[in-house]
Amino acid sequence: MTDPQQASTPGEELQSVVEALRGARRQWRDAHRRGDDGRELPSRELLAGMVQCLSGALFPMRLGPPTLQPENEDFYVGHTIGTAMATLRQQAGLELRHEARQRGGDAPGPEVAAALATRFLRTLPGVRVLLDSDVLAAYQGDPAARSVDEVLLCYPGVRALISHRLAHELYKLGLPLISRVVAELAHADTGIDIHPGATIGSGCFIDHGTGVVIGETAVIGERVRIYQNVTLGAKSFPTDGDGNLVKGQPRHPIVEDEAVIYAGATVLGRVTIGRGAVIGGNVWLTRSVAPGSLVTQADSLAGTT
Repeated sequence: MTDPQQASTPGEELQSVVEALRGARRQWRDAHRRGDDGRELPSRELLAGMVQCLSGALFPMRLGPPTLQPENEDFYVGHTIGTAMATLRQQAGLELRHEARQRGGDAPGPEVAAALATRFLRTLPGVRVLLDSDVLAAYQGDPAARSVDEVLLCYPGVRALISHRLAHELYKLGLPLISRVVAELAHADTGIDIHPGATIGSGCFIDHGTGVVIGETAVIGERVRIYQNVTLGAKSFPTDGDGNLVKGQPRHPIVEDEAVIYAGATVLGRVTIGRGAVIGGNVWLTRSVAPGSLVTQADSLAGTT
């Protein structure tokens, strides 16, 4: 039976755990040559707020605050974008400094992050145009959709594309970590996993969407429809002479304009799905498909188009 006088108190147990965690942090930081100079990485919470601000600014009367009145729309948009850009400047500065530490170089000044934020700001009108095409594609492609407003408010595919359109611009500006956080926040919300490096043309419709995976180097044309549980992935991962993965090589599919990929299909490798081709449900595909082709599960198993 335990002696009550020898039993540790809750406070002592807590202190012991705190000290053990401090030791684990110190060991990790020493091993990775990290200092103790404060926050090193962008914040998921702040970036989630930034995306919410930008979504509201892009669609103020539908995704903005419920009390917003039309006469105050421009003021709200300007104020909200200003808030989002302040967050982006701060978070971009953290990513750039972290990247410099990883390389062993000097951290860039705040003017570099400010310039990136300004360049991102200029992309927002084009992002809105692309998203309008996505919303319209979803409305026209789904007989259950009663209005474009319902599509924008309710459809997870549109929610995922809002985040992707923003994340892709950040990715192109050289902010891969921030863009990946934005993408993964949408992934957690919708079950749709789109790498921010993927290039997606206008009028994309991701129907239902749960389980969709689109890899970093995928290229998707205009007016493409993708249904739930579709994977546009890599077939293999090349390695260098030391066995390390070679990163950044094109390894995901190209899907040309007006193609349709039905539920459960898996397309792997740097293959091309030709314009207007239809890939049936549950197809496993590792070869290119000619424009206008229809590929069924039986065709893919037989290796014919």
